[in-house]
Amino acid sequence: MNSPNFSTNGASRRTIEVVRQSLKRRYRAERRFRRYGICAVTLSLIFLALLFANMILNGYTALSQTYIRLDVFYDATVLHRDALASADYGRLVKQALSDLFPDVQGRREKRDLFRLVSSGASFELRDRILAHPERIGERESVWVLADDDVDMLVKGHIPRDLPESDRRISDRQLQWLDRLAAEGRIEKRFNRVFLTHGDSREPETAGVWGAVMGSFLTLVVTLVLSFPIGVAAAVYLEEFAPKNRWTDLIEININNLAAVPSIVFGLLGLAVFLNFFGLPRSAPVVGGLVLALMTLPVIIIAGRSALKSVPSSIREAALGVGASKMQVVIHHVLPLALPGMLTGTIIGMARALGETAPLLMIGMVAFIVEIPTGFTDPATALPVQIYLWADSPERAFVERTSAAVIVLLAFLIVMNAAAVILRRRFERRW
Repeated sequence: MNSPNFSTNGASRRTIEVVRQSLKRRYRAERRFRRYGICAVTLSLIFLALLFANMILNGYTALSQTYIRLDVFYDATVLHRDALASADYGRLVKQALSDLFPDVQGRREKRDLFRLVSSGASFELRDRILAHPERIGERESVWVLADDDVDMLVKGHIPRDLPESDRRISDRQLQWLDRLAAEGRIEKRFNRVFLTHGDSREPETAGVWGAVMGSFLTLVVTLVLSFPIGVAAAVYLEEFAPKNRWTDLIEININNLAAVPSIVFGLLGLAVFLNFFGLPRSAPVVGGLVLALMTLPVIIIAGRSALKSVPSSIREAALGVGASKMQVVIHHVLPLALPGMLTGTIIGMARALGETAPLLMIGMVAFIVEIPTGFTDPATALPVQIYLWADSPERAFVERTSAAVIVLLAFLIVMNAAAVILRRRFERRW
């Protein structure tokens, strides 16, 4: 006959065994979940690394450009001192090429010869003469931009062993280039044009600086408008607004606006800022207004969350020592919530930097050559510039598209780094 103690001990052992089995299953599930998380993070890092590697491999060659050295004679019969800006500098370039290859006589052969040099070479000569008019009548050795097809050939993007019909460079042009290379007249140099010039129809003279300045001016307008308005709206809704039906309606609309497609804000900007108010098309001020409307909901929602995270004991302590409601918010709550608000601003500005659709609607897709210097000058933005170059048929624009993406990412990293530094500066612990 079993004793009561034996039965109790047996039930206890079974219970302990069940608990142990349950703990083993939970530990196994926890280890699986941890492995899934590690795998997800690893895959994300791998895809991110592949993306960066692809952009760098395709775009780093845009930082170098092929140049051809010509012996240019600044003919006084072509360069009249009273009309230097409008002189025929292309004639000087063609004459320099003809002097290098005097045996080229046919019209078609000359046209192929002149195509070795970029059309922007004449503008380089113009700038040199305008800066030093005393060189008229002299001969000078000048490095000028090569055509984009020549640049692609030198960089290895156009295989030389392809049939002539499949190449944009003819066999005759290959012979001329080999002769120039043998004479030391072909050289790859750092492509300062890409980082200092605006857009161009010719890939070798196209630069990204105009788009960088357009994005910078647009983001300045966006930040100046969205940050103070967003912070003020968040503070009012969270700290001062009465809790009633109207404030609930406002909160719902703000949350809905954060999920509205960006193209809708572009349509709003087209209808209101351009058609109604008559603001200049393709200007950073209009782009900044549109992007400010788009980022406001994000900043307001993040600001309210940051205000909610401040402990109520801080408010109660400040009120207990005689501070007014406004003093509590300004001197105690807002400084503690500011880092979280800056986080929301970072997210909103990063989204604004990469937006293309609303800018297309307000005309910032226009072909802009000049570098914008003010908020009302015609301009384009980096994402729009990337979109335009990606749609171009020339092979040379492929590497410039990838290089522009690298510039965009660098712009984003610098902007986020500045925001993180500001956040740490204002961060307080309690």
